Amino acid sequence: MELENIVANTVYLKAREGGSDSNKGKSKKWRKILQFPHISQCIDLINKIDVRYEYVVDQQPIGKLLFEQWCEVKRHEYHRCVKFLDIAKRYEVETDEQRLELANAIKKNSWEFTNSMYFHRYLQWKWLEAQPVTYKTFRMYRVLGKGGFGEVCACQVRATGKMYACKKLEKKRIKKRKGEAMVLIEKQILQKINSRFVVNLAYAYETKDALCLVLTIMNGGDLKFHIYNMGGEPGLDIARARFYAAEVVCGLDHLHQQGIVYRDCKPENILLDDAGHVRISDLGLAVDIPEGEFVRGRVGTVGYMAPEVIDNERYTFSPDWFSFGCLLYEMIEGQAPFRARKEKVKREEVDRRVKSDQEKYSSKFSEDAKSLCQQLLAKSPAQRLGGKAGRYGAAVVKQHAFFQSLNWRRLEAGMVEPPFVPDPHAVYAKDVLDIEQFSTVKGVNIDENDSSFYSKFNSGCVSIPWQNEMIETDCFRQLNVFGANSTRSSDLILQPVTTTENEGCFPFRRKKKQLPRTKPIPINPSLLPQMTES
Repeated sequence: MELENIVANTVYLKAREGGSDSNKGKSKKWRKILQFPHISQCIDLINKIDVRYEYVVDQQPIGKLLFEQWCEVKRHEYHRCVKFLDIAKRYEVETDEQRLELANAIKKNSWEFTNSMYFHRYLQWKWLEAQPVTYKTFRMYRVLGKGGFGEVCACQVRATGKMYACKKLEKKRIKKRKGEAMVLIEKQILQKINSRFVVNLAYAYETKDALCLVLTIMNGGDLKFHIYNMGGEPGLDIARARFYAAEVVCGLDHLHQQGIVYRDCKPENILLDDAGHVRISDLGLAVDIPEGEFVRGRVGTVGYMAPEVIDNERYTFSPDWFSFGCLLYEMIEGQAPFRARKEKVKREEVDRRVKSDQEKYSSKFSEDAKSLCQQLLAKSPAQRLGGKAGRYGAAVVKQHAFFQSLNWRRLEAGMVEPPFVPDPHAVYAKDVLDIEQFSTVKGVNIDENDSSFYSKFNSGCVSIPWQNEMIETDCFRQLNVFGANSTRSSDLILQPVTTTENEGCFPFRRKKKQLPRTKPIPINPSLLPQMTES
């Protein structure tokens, strides 16, 4: 049995390291998988997608790179402006009038970009992005853990070699627990989020038996593991706790500004990546709160739920700051504030302690750490730090003296060095055989009525993470090739000249099969006037 775990870990680690060849985990057929369609097959996307400057350049990573290429080759004056804007952004002079003037000048004339081959190449990337995603898109590796509806496995995209975590939601288990709405809400919330402090959704697809969420993989384990299982006395030193707490604050800030209350902030749900940065994970209990509205619901984990949640009162974002206070306390003390580790105590007693008891502070707490925890763990949302500020509670929390030594702008940009870097050759997960397996669901059948729900879930690639994957894995650089002297490559020629192939002396020789996507097709004449090269 030990051998099975060793083999699973070895194969997984080899995949993480990029395999033994120069492809870095890519399939040998990766170029074929990502082969561009002929422009005539995707030109009609111009009428189906958002082509505004604010979307293509400001929000789409590949769109931004292609726009910069176009500026550099075709519009030198814009290229200088783009470079200035990047420098200005780096030095955070957002209010600089000159920067705004330059940005507006570029936007005003950006329609020229949509006539260029660089924009047409963007359409080819968008066509690839929209292709169906199936189980064949990935290689699956060892089980890393389990969620409420199924197991979580490591997986790798065949075309790029990028590693992810695949959260499988068994269809029969969802149906038995009537969890369809909860699953769809989690997926929709994940799809809205693009933050370095929250686990991001990259793909959503279905198999015969499961719905699958493909998420950022976090190889460094969770905070519960680091608090209790790294040897020595439980808990983390103040500097390390401060760093993790600050990144969690940034994650909560992002969620709250999107109108999302998390409701499950606890050590098990805060994960470390390869570099030692942390992200919020598992948004299964999160909910979207429209501006000016409230929610109610006794939702969360015992010992981390705020008093107003236990009492089923109306709330907005205040419960997240109470749970965050529990997390910070546990990181420093090595024990949750209202329940000792492995203490056998009834739920009702823990709830009573949360509502009535005052937490105790040991010598592990600095005065600032104690002050912050006390203000976060206030029983009343009105007295709680960040509790009255709605979506902007993080701004209040960030001003506390505990975080005085932090440069928040550098932290938010990912430029602050983590105090601990996970061992790249270690697997921070339970042994394969120690992860409890799910029992078989009986008495539930999947029928035609379920298909509409599955179609809402099965949306394929998520745009920004997919484009970042293409860039990070070097696929964008290797595939984004144009003709000589910055001219159109054959796949970008709008009206290719048709030629009859000369069969030569061997008419019966085996011909190389052409992918259907690479064949030119007639273009709608109404699109052609817009397509003059610039």
